[in-house]
Amino acid sequence: MTQFQETLLLLGGFAIVAVAANQIAGFFQKAKLPFITGLLVIGLFSGPFIFKLLPQESGTGLQFINDISLAFIAFAAAAELYLKEVRSRFTSIKWMTFGQLVVTFVASSIAIYFLADQIAFMRDMNAAGKIAVAILMATIFVARSPASAIAVINEMRAKGPFVQTAMGVTVVKDFLVIMLFAICLSVSKALVGGESFSLMFMVILIGELAASFGLGYLVGQILTLVLQLRLNNHVKTVLTLATGYGVYALYYLVKHESEHLVGIELHIEPLLICIIGSFFVTNYSKFRYEFLKILEEVGPLIYIAFFTLTGASVSLDILPKVIGVALLLFTLRLVTMIIGSFVGGALAKEQSLFLRIGWMPYVTQAGVGLGLATIVANTFPAWGNEFATIVIAVIVLNQFVGPPLFKWSINMVGEAHTKANTPHFDGVRDAMIIGFESQSVALARQLKDHGWEAEILTQDKNVHHEEFPDVTIKHIPDLELETFIEMNAEKAEAMVLMLTDEENLKVAELAYEHIGTKDVVVRLNQRYNFEKFHKLDCLIVDPSTAIVSLMDHFVRSPQAATLLLGMQENQDTMDVEVLNRDLRGLALRDLRLPSDIIILSVKRGGQMLITHGYTRLRMGDVLTMVGSNESLEQVSLRFEP
Repeated sequence: MTQFQETLLLLGGFAIVAVAANQIAGFFQKAKLPFITGLLVIGLFSGPFIFKLLPQESGTGLQFINDISLAFIAFAAAAELYLKEVRSRFTSIKWMTFGQLVVTFVASSIAIYFLADQIAFMRDMNAAGKIAVAILMATIFVARSPASAIAVINEMRAKGPFVQTAMGVTVVKDFLVIMLFAICLSVSKALVGGESFSLMFMVILIGELAASFGLGYLVGQILTLVLQLRLNNHVKTVLTLATGYGVYALYYLVKHESEHLVGIELHIEPLLICIIGSFFVTNYSKFRYEFLKILEEVGPLIYIAFFTLTGASVSLDILPKVIGVALLLFTLRLVTMIIGSFVGGALAKEQSLFLRIGWMPYVTQAGVGLGLATIVANTFPAWGNEFATIVIAVIVLNQFVGPPLFKWSINMVGEAHTKANTPHFDGVRDAMIIGFESQSVALARQLKDHGWEAEILTQDKNVHHEEFPDVTIKHIPDLELETFIEMNAEKAEAMVLMLTDEENLKVAELAYEHIGTKDVVVRLNQRYNFEKFHKLDCLIVDPSTAIVSLMDHFVRSPQAATLLLGMQENQDTMDVEVLNRDLRGLALRDLRLPSDIIILSVKRGGQMLITHGYTRLRMGDVLTMVGSNESLEQVSLRFEP
C-alpha cells in the first residue's frame, strides 16, 4: 500500500471519528462542561489505548491537519487584536499584560526548573535541558483562550472596565505568547542540541526572527489579495487555509534544504509568520470583517478536527504516571498567575477588588496552549510526548476551573447583564405599551377586546386623557428602572416598545436584566439595530418589511392569513401556558379539545417543538392555538392552575 493510500485510509477513519465526536461533545455542553473538553475526551477514547478506532500513527500520518489547524489558530489569535478596540483601557492592559506575561513566565520557569526532580522525564537531564523544558512549559502556562473568554462574556452579556481589561489582556497576551514561544523554541533547540550561545548563534536567531517577520508581512499581503478577489466565500476560505498550510510547507522546506546546502538547520517560525500576517489584515487592510467572517465560519470544523486529533495523540499509557505532576503544575500556574496579576494590577493602580480577583479571567486555556504543546511534542521526540501529555492534563484542568472563576469574578465586580427571572403569572394578562400615538391607542383597544389589561405609559405631558376614556394612559417622568418598578412593570406579561430605537433599547435592557418581562415586542425604526434587540430576546416588528410580508401571506394563503390575524368572524389565536399540574405528561392527542381548536405550535424552554399527537406536555409549555373565541375561552381555563 502506498503512503497516499495509507493517508487516505487514516483520513477516512478520522473523519468518521471527528463527526461522531462533534455530536457526542454536545452532551458535555449540556453538563455545563466546555465543548473542546468533550472533543479531547472523545479523541482520547478513540485513540490507540482504549477503543483503538484510530491507530498509533494517526498523529504523524495526519500531521497536515495539525499544520492547517495551528496556522488557523494563529490567524484567529491575531484577528482578535484590533488596536482601535483596546485604546480606552490601554494603561491597565499594558501593565496587566506585563504582570501576566513577564512575571508569570519568569516565576513559572524558575519553579519548574527547581521541580525537575518531581517530573520523571526531567530527572536525568542536564541543566541546559531542564532550562529548555522550563521555559517552554512556562510559555504555554501564560497562554490563554480568547474563544473561551468571548463565550463567557457573551453568555453573561458582560461589559465594563474589568471585562474590557480581561479581554484586551487575553488577546494581546496570546499574540505575544506566540512570539515568545518562537524565541524560546529556538533557544531550547540550541540548549537540547548542545549548541553554545556564540555570536554566530545570536546572528542566526535574529536572522530567523527577522525572516519570519518579513514573511509574515508577505502572508498578510497574500491574504489581502485573496480577500479582495471576486470569488465565492468557500473558495476564499480554502485559499486562506491553503495559505496557512503553505507557511508550514515552506518551514519544512527551509529546514531540510538549509542543512543540505549550508550545513546549518535554519528555522523560520510558522506560528509567528501566521500571526503577523493576520495582524496585518486585521489592522491595516479594509477586509477585517470579511476575514473574521471566514475565521468564524470555518472555526468550528478546524477545532473539531484539531482537538479530536490532539486527544487521540495523548499518550494514555503515560497519563496515570503524570497526573500527580499535572496537579502540582496546575497549582503552580495558579499561584504564579495570582502573583503576576497582583503585580500588574498594582502597577496599573487598579482598585483593591480588581487586585484580589484580577487573575480569575486568565485561568482557562484552549487552542493556543494545545497547539504549542503539539509543536513541542513534534520537535523533541525523545521527551515531547510526555511533555505534551502533562501540559494537556493541565489544560483540561484549567478548562474545568477557568470558566466558573471568570463568571464568578464578573458577578463580583457587577458587570454581568444576565436575563432576570420571569415573574410568576398572577392570573391577569397585562400589557404595558411604552409610547403614545395613534397606533399604541389602537393596540391598547384591540388587546382589551381580547381580554387583556392594557395601559399606555408616556413621557408626553400634553396628552388629553378625556379624548380616550376607554384607554388607560399614565404619565412617567423618565425611562429609569425605579419608574417601571413604581408602575408595577413586573406584573406585565408583555411590554410593547414604540419609541426611538435608542429609548427602546434602554427599556428592553431594563426588561431583560431587571424586570424579567416574558415578551418584549419592539417596533424597529432602523434595520441596523435589529441584532441589538435580537440579543435581548425581543420580538421585533420591522415596519419596512412587515406590510410586504403580510401582503405576501394574503396572496399565497389568504385563508391562513385571515385566520391567524383573527379576521374571520368569532375566531382568534391564543397563547396558553401549561400551569395545571394535572396536564403534565399528557399527550396532545389525549387533551380532548373542542373540534374547532387547532394547536399550531408548542414552545418549550425558548425552543419551538415539532409536534405530533404523541408529544407530551410539560409544565411551562406554551401552546399557540387557533379557534373560535368561545372554545378558546373554555380551553384556557383548563390550563390554569
